[in-house]
Amino acid sequence: MTAPAVSCLNDSVTIITDARCHGYSRFGHPERPARVSKTVELLKKQTELALDWTAPLRPSEASILRAHSPQLLKRLKDPTDFDADTPAYENISDYARASAGAALKALELARAGRMAFSLARPPGHHATRDNAMGFCYLNNAAIAVLEAADAAHGRVAVFDFDVHHGNGTEAILLNRDRIALFSVHQFPAYPGTGAANAGANCFNYTVAPGSSRQAYRAGLSRALEDLKNFRPDLVAVSAGFDAYVRDPLASGALLADDFHWLGQSLRALNVPFFSLLEGGYSRELPELIFAYLKGVEGK
Repeated sequence: MTAPAVSCLNDSVTIITDARCHGYSRFGHPERPARVSKTVELLKKQTELALDWTAPLRPSEASILRAHSPQLLKRLKDPTDFDADTPAYENISDYARASAGAALKALELARAGRMAFSLARPPGHHATRDNAMGFCYLNNAAIAVLEAADAAHGRVAVFDFDVHHGNGTEAILLNRDRIALFSVHQFPAYPGTGAANAGANCFNYTVAPGSSRQAYRAGLSRALEDLKNFRPDLVAVSAGFDAYVRDPLASGALLADDFHWLGQSLRALNVPFFSLLEGGYSRELPELIFAYLKGVEGK
């Protein structure tokens, strides 16, 4: 088993993004290009954080096929919509691969002891081995985690704070040796999964719709403590910002300060970690990501 390259983190975050993130849209769909473009705009004009910028890797077929079936990769080129939420955009296979490549670049940076945030779309945590769903086409977190596991990187964890359960990540990683998932999400809510723990390695922390901010923070704190006790050598963070109190797709309670606290808490683990954009559909998404990144940088 190969140990992590370092046991501490540097002070700056590298943002991984690409023009392909802006290349697809459908009128009225909440998973829109502005999620990335407006965030890039804010991060490039701010002066509080010393950010670096880089592009995604080109993912290999082997990397993607650790998490997904050949049938899904073929289906991504079919012009028929997957469901009402998940259109078959033209060239969506290429856009999804670019997002997966951003996750793999974030993994590469984390293994070198650098902090990284994949500011890419489409998101991924609802995509299962065989199906695209919930705005997600390839499961970026699962692809990166299985890449790390294949490289014998020790104990690898996913910490998912998106308001919706990462059903795809759970299904792909279920009962995988030396891998664990810690997911904090609203229940009942889309996609209707995550009511209880699954298998030996997938731990779910549910928060009822309409719960107070304090109750939501308590669920996050329990999951963070269990994550710490797992003693991971590497953490992939599915960073969804839709538990925000004014997000249009859920009934969360969190504020920008809570995402700042999440960034600080993950940094305090003193374990290499990287973050991947999942949900978050409010106009304030750029400010929420900025708050999280300030916490990650220890600001």
